Amino acid sequence: MTYIAKKCGVCFQPPSIILIYKEDNKDKTRQRIMPVRNFSKFSDCGLAAEQLKNNPRHKAYLEGVSLHQLQKLYSLLKGHLGGESLAESLEKFRQEETIDPEEDMNKLDDKELAKRKSIMDELFEKNRKKKDDPDFVYNIEVEFPQDEQLESCGWDVESGEEI
Repeated sequence: MTYIAKKCGVCFQPPSIILIYKEDNKDKTRQRIMPVRNFSKFSDCGLAAEQLKNNPRHKAYLEGVSLHQLQKLYSLLKGHLGGESLAESLEKFRQEETIDPEEDMNKLDDKELAKRKSIMDELFEKNRKKKDDPDFVYNIEVEFPQDEQLESCGWDVESGEEI
């Protein structure tokens, strides 16, 4: 049987993930409550989301829900368990999911760098123009203004030394 996810949310008391869904061939909307057990303010949200998504009892229902959305719900729950308000948790999650262009990524550890790269990949795929898009243009030619004085760099100046 195929299920179509309509909405997915979190309930703080008791801690649980709630899914509103429809069965494929029926018109009736149903609700599934998936209790969150063994989760604390120190737990890993990504790991908990993967475990829930791969749980045999819930796997068929959660096919239409992205892992990213489940991670967000777990981070909201983690913030609540840590004493944060919903607005604070949402702002904290938003800051984690955006990339600061001034940040030096050479100083990040491998895990944080992989996280930033996955965020950039998601953003690229979201903004990418595909052939099927209505505003897709195959060959775009752009004229750049030549009014300003061009800066020369030291590396593009020919040197007296031959290689």
